[in-house]
Amino acid sequence: MKQSIQLRLGQQLTMTPQLQQAIRLLQLSTLELHTEIQQALDSNLMLETDEKAEQNPEAESPPERTNGNGEASVESDLAPEQSSIPEELPVDSAWEDVYDTGGISYSAAESEEREFELPAEAGTNLHDRLQWQLQMTPLSANDLAIGTVLIDSINEDGYLTCSTEDVLAALQNDLDEIELDEVEAVLHRLQNFDPPGIGCRHLGECLQLQLKQMEPDTPYLREALLLVTEHLDLLGGRDQSMLLRRARLNEEQLRNALALVRTLNPRPGSAMPGPAPEYIIPDVFVRKKNGAWRIELNPESTPRLRINRQYAGMIRRADNSADNTTLKSHLQEARWFLKSLQSRNETLLKVASCIVERQQQFLEYGEEAMKPMVLRDVAEAIDMHESTVSRVTTRKYMHTPRGIFEFKYFFSSHVSTANGGECSATAIRALMKKLVAAENPAKPLSDNKIAHILSDQGIQVARRTVAKYREALSIPPSNERKRLV
Repeated sequence: MKQSIQLRLGQQLTMTPQLQQAIRLLQLSTLELHTEIQQALDSNLMLETDEKAEQNPEAESPPERTNGNGEASVESDLAPEQSSIPEELPVDSAWEDVYDTGGISYSAAESEEREFELPAEAGTNLHDRLQWQLQMTPLSANDLAIGTVLIDSINEDGYLTCSTEDVLAALQNDLDEIELDEVEAVLHRLQNFDPPGIGCRHLGECLQLQLKQMEPDTPYLREALLLVTEHLDLLGGRDQSMLLRRARLNEEQLRNALALVRTLNPRPGSAMPGPAPEYIIPDVFVRKKNGAWRIELNPESTPRLRINRQYAGMIRRADNSADNTTLKSHLQEARWFLKSLQSRNETLLKVASCIVERQQQFLEYGEEAMKPMVLRDVAEAIDMHESTVSRVTTRKYMHTPRGIFEFKYFFSSHVSTANGGECSATAIRALMKKLVAAENPAKPLSDNKIAHILSDQGIQVARRTVAKYREALSIPPSNERKRLV
């Protein structure tokens, strides 16, 4: 093939390092962003936190801007001439040539002081609690060894995960002349430990242990023991008519016995405190002030950052020494990082403002007033790509008077209504939950009946759609919800 030189004209999309950094910061959660900021502070000597502003946030409260709908967002605390960082940032000039050295920082609006509850330290876990009770019990050395193996075989729910034969086989090499009856006896001692029902091998035994530890004169204790011992399958299937015949009880006895069984804990291990809870840090706050919904960034989610004026003043022009080149490089990276943070928070405010504008009915009246909305609706409203909106709404949380919700919660599919409108799937699920809560326990609503009720309200939903929403809400079918009044 003959070699030749050709001139071709074409277009190519290239992602600059600055754009890649902005996209990466955009999709980070609050905790991940804190880690990223800390890494930037550790690696870049030009960046520092504005400690004075953090100690006195009210002294430099940035102004709010309100849109036509009465919703407010927050501007950066950059000066007017500093609010727009140029795309191409020079590295051969001093910091004072471009920005005022009065101290540049970036943050969001400050809200009133809030006291966050500190997570309580988790108490003793289940295994430690059982081991402590075992040590307090007068047992022989062999029985202590058997009890230790049994406790190690109890899962977090409080159930024994292996048989006594397996425990015996595991201990025969270490303990001489050990019998299965001895393992059963130690297990029986463990089953009297706290919490009640611990060390059980199946659900029936769990419920029996809890009932047997009650006072003998507890009303309807005998009937409850009869149900969990001999009719557990019918009890689980809620076949109350068959229970009346098989257990030979009248309706009052069955109703009170079932009420006593419902007080039992099928997972006794869950009564012990688990790991310390992880609290969600909301990215934005939504409040209603003077009849208008206002949106502001959470100042706790993004710490104030600024350029270190001392190091920035050390940069000398026309100096190509290694130290000066390093300072210039760090200054450029610091400016890019501040610009990426500014872009992230501005995009976050845009998306949050658009969501609040479209979901004001939800904020006013609850889930039943939720409007259908997809990512494309928000992307078109704020003139951004749908993928950008997806990044912003992932693992970002909004604090509202109705609770803390992930941004993704406000997006749902829609179902057509009889008058030609649309109804959100979230609103339909809320209506179903309300209908089930108000139903007659003796005659619960079937999926077909719920579909007819929604159809009478103008919402056309198929029975299989109702079944899908019911399963998503963890609501059992009608035959399992049936119970005596």
